[in-house]
Amino acid sequence: MSKKNRTIFTRALSLGRALCVCGALFTVMGWGFQADAGTGMNGEMTAEEAVQLGEEFGIAVGEVDEEVQKELKLQRPEGVAVFEVIGNSRADYAGIKVRSVIKEIDKKEVRNLIDFGKAVKAAMKECNFTVGTYEPADPGDPVGWGVNFHFVGCKRD
Repeated sequence: MSKKNRTIFTRALSLGRALCVCGALFTVMGWGFQADAGTGMNGEMTAEEAVQLGEEFGIAVGEVDEEVQKELKLQRPEGVAVFEVIGNSRADYAGIKVRSVIKEIDKKEVRNLIDFGKAVKAAMKECNFTVGTYEPADPGDPVGWGVNFHFVGCKRD
């Protein structure tokens, strides 16, 4: 990865972490509307709730914006980028990797954080579900990126 690309990805990672921290502070300090713990006033999914649900699942996530799209060499700025995987979480056990892009959860398309939040909220109520990702291939692989499906099993103690 070139120095420029590392810088771009580091900025995206920092932004993802900042969103997670801000979302957590927002919730802890009670500054949000309490319609349903992080949902908007009309009960709709918010980006903050989606980030929080991602953390409960075991990942720090953020939107795939144009900067992340260029860094990860994606055709379109769609999906949700994984900036961090929390050890010993459901996401970790499922094999989800940093720098992957979540494109679907349990056969529901994920185009943005709101789609991600709705899908992961519904899926985490179930014991088993799948997560479809685009992931960077191993160094030297001529294909570059690959599609991967991760089986998420029951929560472990």
